[in-house]
Amino acid sequence: MDDALGPSQREHLISLVREFVRELHPQRSRFIQITPSSRIERDLGIDSLARIELVLRIERALHLHLPAQAVGEAETVEDVIRCVQRGGPAGDVAALKVLTTTALPSVPAPDEAVTLTAVLDWHAARHADRLHLTVLQDETVSLGTLTYGELAARARSVAYGLLERDISPGDRVALMLPTSVDFFVAFFGILYAGAIPVPLYPPMRLSQLEDHLRRQTTILQNAGARVLIAVPEALRVGNLLRAMAGDLDHVVSVADIESTVSAALPHVDDPAAVALIQYTSGSTGDPKGVVLSHANLLANIRAMGTVIGANSSDIFVSWLPLYHDMGLIGAWLGCLHYAARLYVMSPLSFLIRPQSWLWAMHRFRATFSASPNFGFELCLTKIADQELVGLDLGSLRMVANGAEPVSVQTLRKFTERFAKYGFPANAMAPVYGLAECSVGLAFPPARRLPPVDRIDRDQLSLHGVAVPAKPEDPRPFELVGCGQPLPGHEIRIVDQAGRELGDRREGRIEFRGPSATSGYFHNEAKTRELVRGDWRDTGDRGYMADGDIFITGRIKDIIIRAGRHLYPQEIEEAVAALPGAHKGGVAVFGVADRATGTERVVVLLETRESDPGMRATLQARAHEIVTDVAGTPPDEIVLAPPRTVPKTSSGKIRRSAAKELYQSGHIGPIQRVLWWQLLRLAFAGIGPQLRRVARRISETSYAAWWCSVLGCSALAGCLAVLVLPSVSARWSALRCIGRGALRTMGVPLTTLGFEKIPRHAAVLVFNHSSYMDAFVLAATLPSEPAIVAKRELAQQVIAGLMLRRLAIPFVERYDVAGSLTDTATLTALAQQGRILVFFPEGTFTRRAGLSGFFLGAFKIAAELNVPVLPGIIKGTRTMLRSDQWFPRHSAISVAICDPIMPSGSDFQAVIRLRDQVRRVMLAHVGEPDLDELVKPEATSLAS
Repeated sequence: MDDALGPSQREHLISLVREFVRELHPQRSRFIQITPSSRIERDLGIDSLARIELVLRIERALHLHLPAQAVGEAETVEDVIRCVQRGGPAGDVAALKVLTTTALPSVPAPDEAVTLTAVLDWHAARHADRLHLTVLQDETVSLGTLTYGELAARARSVAYGLLERDISPGDRVALMLPTSVDFFVAFFGILYAGAIPVPLYPPMRLSQLEDHLRRQTTILQNAGARVLIAVPEALRVGNLLRAMAGDLDHVVSVADIESTVSAALPHVDDPAAVALIQYTSGSTGDPKGVVLSHANLLANIRAMGTVIGANSSDIFVSWLPLYHDMGLIGAWLGCLHYAARLYVMSPLSFLIRPQSWLWAMHRFRATFSASPNFGFELCLTKIADQELVGLDLGSLRMVANGAEPVSVQTLRKFTERFAKYGFPANAMAPVYGLAECSVGLAFPPARRLPPVDRIDRDQLSLHGVAVPAKPEDPRPFELVGCGQPLPGHEIRIVDQAGRELGDRREGRIEFRGPSATSGYFHNEAKTRELVRGDWRDTGDRGYMADGDIFITGRIKDIIIRAGRHLYPQEIEEAVAALPGAHKGGVAVFGVADRATGTERVVVLLETRESDPGMRATLQARAHEIVTDVAGTPPDEIVLAPPRTVPKTSSGKIRRSAAKELYQSGHIGPIQRVLWWQLLRLAFAGIGPQLRRVARRISETSYAAWWCSVLGCSALAGCLAVLVLPSVSARWSALRCIGRGALRTMGVPLTTLGFEKIPRHAAVLVFNHSSYMDAFVLAATLPSEPAIVAKRELAQQVIAGLMLRRLAIPFVERYDVAGSLTDTATLTALAQQGRILVFFPEGTFTRRAGLSGFFLGAFKIAAELNVPVLPGIIKGTRTMLRSDQWFPRHSAISVAICDPIMPSGSDFQAVIRLRDQVRRVMLAHVGEPDLDELVKPEATSLAS
């Protein structure tokens, strides 16, 4: 068919449709791409009445009379264009209504984006084929790559799979995956589904499987995770977790959950929405879930990027765990935001061959990397010189040293040794951060040598003052400056009374800024300890000097001995350097001594020495070192085999756990074979499983009872409707039967605001979430409500007969001509004084939320100038969801809100009335706005 419209005229017509959609759906229109293939109903949300208004506007703008039947049957914008072609000549182009044909608003650039998904969407739209990341086995072998387009596409397929498993916005989904392509795909899949990722670390050794899973169960229970995504090999173990965690419904792999069936995805555009629950490593106690919003994460990423000068030409090589904030946010999400290339390897690969990290930085010419202090120490002690021949680290601009106390000695030794391999001394960057501030809080200026503060040990430990040590001081306390507060963030030092201290005065470190968490998930007690008004308590002690923050230790770890503060990390570092001591295997902690009113100093020291003489020598040397470093002798030195000292997932010493181990008398790791660990876990899951079975039996029994009651009441209702002579009597009988059925089912029913329903003509609109909605309204609404039903029900033999005897009106939802006729019929009913009752969503889904509204109810109200009363039904979706016939016990409430009068009768007044009513319903329904859903096939990612 020849096109009777020129390109400019076609664009004018599409622009007309675009402007109409913007008026019809002002909130979601910026996410809808108008193309000739756009479907009028599904993609553009234009119902039958809105279609009539659109036709009128096209006819006025183009001076045409369009064929009504063809317009009514049009499915796409292209079909409308064909109707225009058949409607006669387009006329003089100069006479056409000139419309602005500006492009749709683009997806915001990363610097302007308010969510992580918006950042990925922008990259996927602008450079889908650009390499985003490479997963390495070592410095030479790649295990997989992802472009921005591949990440977005596969993440959406995971999101579809989560929606199929009934995941709703705000649900928590746990990730227990190693460093792999699957982790990145699953993380963003969870975000695209509107859910919240909860990263967990997978077990690294089978000998620790039982302790590991028990610890993860605590996290799963606190998070209330609905789904656990794990590696296929872990699914059997994952089922044990499911038995122990009551809220966990599914344990799946990424391959299991990826779906090719596309669906509408929630549009997450609220910067305050939770983007991550980062469970702290538990170095000072039980793990706590730090709640971080999209705004928190993006503010932190941008602040760090500003300080280090990050850009798209940078290359980051990382071995950091993805379940830890430094690897997840600092390395990966930072690279995602700035389009820097990321090369990431498993932490296990680094621990086995630490030189693989250095050679990866060499091979890929890394500009950035990061590691906790022990990673640098591992490079110093585990790599031979012959394994470094040809190494060149000269491309590095910054290597962050954080996540645990930074050792001055480690900095010096690493810088000195690797200077010969091109490592720039000013690339070493001690930083300070914590999960409660997303990840980073203080960074040094780029390319600055780390400042080392030599202070008087006695002045600090006795008086809390960081007085510079004299040059001749034989044992100064050396601390490294960890940078200055990130842009937009503040740090202050306070005393025990909360008063701010000056420079070089040690105290509690507090911070505030846009990266700060709102608190801990489902842990109000710990949140109260954290939040101090605008400020957050870090749990660390330190002091400020020359703008830099110097960390002296964790408050809970500092030992108070005879009024002197002892700092465990300094003692641990000195003892670990002894021959025979296990590197990273020393824990120093204090134990209360009631007899003296002070703390006993205990050193837990790992060693492989078995000879009694060598062990006695090691204890004696450790005693001397502690006395020399701390200025006081230890009370007890306990030698233990390797792997005794508890550590966090990031390698930090868990001193509180070591103290508990010491006090329990169980020193040394408990080695159990795998089958015994699994058996113990299975027994541990028996209790939760029995409770789950009991709950299912109870639920099944209730469902059987519920269905029996419903069946009997339906039969009684049908008989009453068929036998009773008047419509009024039939409705009265239905109300009695319905209320009796709900009472017999044990369903608490609450009605509010029914006195607001007028006796004369009015329109009631209710949210629609279940088949039970009509049943509940029939049991509660007064008089003879005209509950509007879809015309398809009129064709059913029994349902159609019953509804007609109740004087229920039927409407056509899609046919334009039929819709006009139905509108006239409903208007006549309202003029007769009947109360019209609409479900303006038209249908309902399994997913909680308020869908878009059809215009019919509001057009009738506007034309008759009668009030619209928003109604809220709660509890029916829980009782009986879509696509299921297994009812659950739930309380039900029906509330009627204040009436809203139309402001006119024109189309704009109808739209205003609809939007005003919908806002009221959203404010009371307690569910998300599903009209903000973005259909993937209609989403615009164009610039």
